[in-house]
Amino acid sequence: MNDKVYIHEFIDIIGHNRSKYLHHMTANWCPMAREERNQLCFGVWGTVGSTGRWPEVVNLWELDGWQGLADNFAHELSHAGLQDPSLAEWWAAAATLRRGGFDRILVPAPWTRPIEELTAAGVRGALYAHEVIEVPSGTAPALLERVADTGRAVVEPLGPTLIGAFRTAMVNDREVILLWAIPDWETWAAFEQQDRGDGALGPWRQALVEAGATLHRTLLVDAPLSPLRLGRQPEIGDRRPLDEV
Repeated sequence: MNDKVYIHEFIDIIGHNRSKYLHHMTANWCPMAREERNQLCFGVWGTVGSTGRWPEVVNLWELDGWQGLADNFAHELSHAGLQDPSLAEWWAAAATLRRGGFDRILVPAPWTRPIEELTAAGVRGALYAHEVIEVPSGTAPALLERVADTGRAVVEPLGPTLIGAFRTAMVNDREVILLWAIPDWETWAAFEQQDRGDGALGPWRQALVEAGATLHRTLLVDAPLSPLRLGRQPEIGDRRPLDEV
């Protein structure tokens, strides 16, 4: 049973700063977030631009349930400037690398494994398929049941492994996000070739149509210090000056 709550972020990067932002987020922020807020990094990825917005980074953070999220917000926002003073230097550096973004709160399907279980099991991907699925209001839980009953059974024999299944909170249960680890680019190419009516993905495509779902899949590649690549959470010792990244 996964009782965590997650913060999902789309980050818009300024110019050629994506590699610096990936390092600034993982090496400089993750150890502080873990120590001060008990907030774990689930993943930090760069979007493959040909499949989505560019230059873009996707972050996913894991917290100890709704109370853990509330404690996180209280820690950040209980100051006059609505910003943790201890992060002033970090925020100043981040502001030169990004222009903004869009966040959402995610609630996992009960069978989604927390990040420490995934890293302990050695789960990783050469790339990841990130799917945002819009459904009629109120039906996100039902779609997650379809993912458990049909989606995994159809998709995973083709090579991807489902590592995250979530419904977006605070939007009337009308959005689901799925995250699949793919072992190599050849597996991805073979997978996409089956995404047609008469292909191996046909039963899952039909299940999505029956659910009234609209799916948008993008590809992600994880940061060098992302937990799924490292097999652990980033540590202070992983830090380098940004001008060396």
